[in-house]
Amino acid sequence: MRRRRVLQLAALALLTGCAPGGTTAGLRIAAGERGGFYVEFAQLLAERLGAVVVETSGSVDNLDLLDGGAADLALTLADVAAAERRPLAALGRVYENYMQLVVLDDSPITAVAGIGGRRVSLGAQRSGAAVFGERLLAAAGITARVEHHGLTEAVERLDAGAVDALLWSGGVPTPALTALAGRHPIRLIDLTGALPALRAAHGPAYQSVVVPAGSYAASPPVATIGVSNLLVARPGLPDEVAAAVATTLVREAPRLIPPSALGTQYLDLRSLIETGDVPLHPGAAEAYRALRR
Repeated sequence: MRRRRVLQLAALALLTGCAPGGTTAGLRIAAGERGGFYVEFAQLLAERLGAVVVETSGSVDNLDLLDGGAADLALTLADVAAAERRPLAALGRVYENYMQLVVLDDSPITAVAGIGGRRVSLGAQRSGAAVFGERLLAAAGITARVEHHGLTEAVERLDAGAVDALLWSGGVPTPALTALAGRHPIRLIDLTGALPALRAAHGPAYQSVVVPAGSYAASPPVATIGVSNLLVARPGLPDEVAAAVATTLVREAPRLIPPSALGTQYLDLRSLIETGDVPLHPGAAEAYRALRR
């Protein structure tokens, strides 16, 4: 009976975006900054759910909105979710987040150590990049002249020479960085030398990944650090709504990937359920079990 109930909910969600006792229409998704992958993904998901996208500064801001009732769903990095220790329920692991330390192509900086003493934007306050950036500096044993800017301002300052590097946390390619590369060639810095220290201090959320060749103009492949991105909700989200969202993630997967995306996506049953320290919402778990049968 329970399985039939979940399948009925899933079918209804696909047809109408609704579920008995709740609806995905009007759900508020706390996403990220304009010009980033969070917002692109959230907009595609919102179109299929009848939801609304809330632009924010990033992961910590998203969780604050979720806690305060100003959002129903939120995107967050797995490392931030683990560090915040808030009551969360995951609806799925949705894509790989790439830590991107960006410099202009003519910069003398060739390694993480090169930002020591220099001006670097570590992302907006209360963003996943800001959290990771402080950890990166500590792991590398360096200090820098740290600033915190949103993506748009950080790109403008890098282009103008007002900062020497910017750190961004997002999918690849990030639209704002693509636009910058069209005006002024850029390079990404390999971050993997800091990976052992980061994992020792903060656990297994960090992993080695490769930004694919051609992500930004004619850029070569670059090794960096990746963190899974989770779609989360408060534990009290109705089971029917969680099931409808989970079903949409699976059934609409090809239409939830931005056309320009080159990075890793996790929109399949085996990967969606691997949410690490954040437990799956019971409604989402039931939907995934039903879809697997």
